[in-house]
Amino acid sequence: MVITDHAGKAGFCRDWMGDVISDAVAVLRPRNTAEVSMAVLACRDLGLSIIPQGGNTGLVLGGIPDHPSNQVILSLERMNRIRSIDIDDFSAVVDAGCVLATVKDAVAEQGMIFPLALGAQGSCQIGGNVSTNAGGLNVLRYGMTRDLVLGLEVVLPNGKVLEGLSSLRKDNRGIDLKQLFIGAEGMLGIVTGVSIKLMPAPDQIETALLGVGSLEAAVALYRRARRDCCDLMSAFEFMPPMALILAKEAMPDLDMPIAMDYPAYVLMEISASGLVDVGDLMQRFLTNVMEEGHVIDGVIASSSTQASNLWKIREGMVEGQALRGRHMRTDISVPLSRLSDFVAVAEEAVRAKLPECVAISYGHVGDGNVHLNVLPPMDASEADRTKQIDYAKKIVNEVVDMFQGSISAEHGIGRLKRDDFELRLQNTQRLLLHTLKNAIDPLQMFNPNSQISIAERDDASSV
Repeated sequence: MVITDHAGKAGFCRDWMGDVISDAVAVLRPRNTAEVSMAVLACRDLGLSIIPQGGNTGLVLGGIPDHPSNQVILSLERMNRIRSIDIDDFSAVVDAGCVLATVKDAVAEQGMIFPLALGAQGSCQIGGNVSTNAGGLNVLRYGMTRDLVLGLEVVLPNGKVLEGLSSLRKDNRGIDLKQLFIGAEGMLGIVTGVSIKLMPAPDQIETALLGVGSLEAAVALYRRARRDCCDLMSAFEFMPPMALILAKEAMPDLDMPIAMDYPAYVLMEISASGLVDVGDLMQRFLTNVMEEGHVIDGVIASSSTQASNLWKIREGMVEGQALRGRHMRTDISVPLSRLSDFVAVAEEAVRAKLPECVAISYGHVGDGNVHLNVLPPMDASEADRTKQIDYAKKIVNEVVDMFQGSISAEHGIGRLKRDDFELRLQNTQRLLLHTLKNAIDPLQMFNPNSQISIAERDDASSV
């Protein structure tokens, strides 16, 4: 199916947050891998570049055209078949266009879980998750998407199909080719099918919201929880008090089961199936840390509804930021041992140079992933807002470099972060990336200018 009218293309040509609106020659919507291959060959003959697109929930403009006059969007949304679920093999094979929540629901009916968990899981697609190496809330226990992929089916720029939908856990036959395409954002190939790992569904889940004295206290609490709760801990999020205020702004009827003025908050979850008593573990853990003064106050969800309400605070915080207008979003990782120091230094730098803006830091303690966002005043003009966002990015990225961190922990590079990414590339890294791109996609057909600028052929000559 091909869409060429402006109204039909519109929904595919704007980013998830609505900050960028673009266009494309056409939107292609193939039904299967063979049609993807045919579309690639047709675009090759016509001299058109292809922007692969999943659920279009990305935050770095990886799926949005930047040269509309010679680019088409290839949407995988019609490729939404769950090909197989094998509970004995703890695996499933799905089309790349399957919505993450649909996959999770389907395997849940078989008593299994696919543990990737994202705020956008009702819209994002498995192929996009793979192509961005998505992270999310359960990385602490289950790892990034890369750790959950067993095999891939990929259409290459020459139209040929790499058929690698294996479910083998151990396969040491040379270089693991699927890793080339995980996190590559569609610039080397179009993922059309994915073999994924499944786990037994936990039948016990304990969720707690805790008030602590500082971010340093939250990191110390994580160390203790990692020891006492071991690998049963599936999530450990930190939030400032501003997070609760933003959540209430987005969801006025949201119940706040804890005082809203503690210096910092932790949202933690432990889960298990089988013979482990998770409820007793959570109770004993919290009793000990509260007696020792590590936690000021806390509440444990007594039902799945209450647990969902606690997670709505985390979700509502993000919505609350959006209600305050366009703002700077970051996706940073630093060594866990330096997490609290990074937040203190970065927020102070923002306050010193942009006192009219609000800096808010939250994220995943266990993997050192911080989302330090900067909100301009709500009455700021669009011109002022743009200046403040650009300046804030420069300020924060300089601190990231000081702490030897990463400017992209889980969202990817896309076009939004490409210049900042290239600025920080070592020469050898740049040459290797260009070598890969030129070898696999010599015509620069697939997602050009995502992650790296168009690769000059002679750049790779010395690799």
